[in-house]
Amino acid sequence: MNPDDLKPDAVGPHIRMMMPFLTSREAHVVETVFAMGDFGAETALKQVALAAGVSEAMVVKITKKLGFEGYRSFRAALAQYNRLPAAALHQELSPDDTSREIVQKVFRTSIQALEQTLAILDMDAFDRAVDAIHAARQRDFYGVGGSAQIARDVGHKFLRIGLRAGVQDDAHMMLMSASLLGPGDIAIGFSHSGNTTAVIEAIGLARRNGATTLAVTNYNRSPLAEQADIVLCSTAQGSPLMGENAAARIAQLNILDAVFVAVAQRDRRGAEQNLEKTMSAVASKRRDRTP
Repeated sequence: MNPDDLKPDAVGPHIRMMMPFLTSREAHVVETVFAMGDFGAETALKQVALAAGVSEAMVVKITKKLGFEGYRSFRAALAQYNRLPAAALHQELSPDDTSREIVQKVFRTSIQALEQTLAILDMDAFDRAVDAIHAARQRDFYGVGGSAQIARDVGHKFLRIGLRAGVQDDAHMMLMSASLLGPGDIAIGFSHSGNTTAVIEAIGLARRNGATTLAVTNYNRSPLAEQADIVLCSTAQGSPLMGENAAARIAQLNILDAVFVAVAQRDRRGAEQNLEKTMSAVASKRRDRTP
């Protein structure tokens, strides 16, 4: 996608998705620009170069590496993005923050992640993912660490409507499971960075065996995304304390909640019948309040 053709609310997410492909010095320049509270349509190239401690030529080179035609198109796109209400939602946490300020900042960062993920969500990929999950003979979900928790949550939701899924968070188990997949099956890899080796290897093996592969990640050009037939991307702005993962987790859960609902809609009657069965099966384990 040409960044010059992006909708304004997708400009920030696009730049963040490109950050892993920049050198540390280049990333520092971009972070400097994001931190400039007065950055706008009139901000001079020289001002950015001085603030970042680099040459003007390097700033121009970075904007082109991000996919823009040059500094002017980068400035115009980012200035439009910065004027959006969602762009101002994220605020860095401070050691002096009160409890109320912490709560507000954490919530607003998550709200921003949701709004911007919605802005960049590829609806064609979404529909392909829904169709593949609904039609699959076997569904395998792979993730480690925090991503494993997302995989378990999604597996739980699908089980409630009668769609069984295997959830693996061990590298050996992922590979063993992937080796048994084939045409008509789907493997879904969850990784915020898209760099988790265990998940990449399992998704790659599943794909070589003919299974459909889906990546849920924050970076659409990551190694995991390259191994996938379908990619669903979240986006989140991180902070030194929270990182990106916390807000991205919220966004990914919402993407998969939408996938779950769309899959259920493919066979609404069957989903409702299975939901009633599974809810009834665990009803005796609940201790509801007595009148």
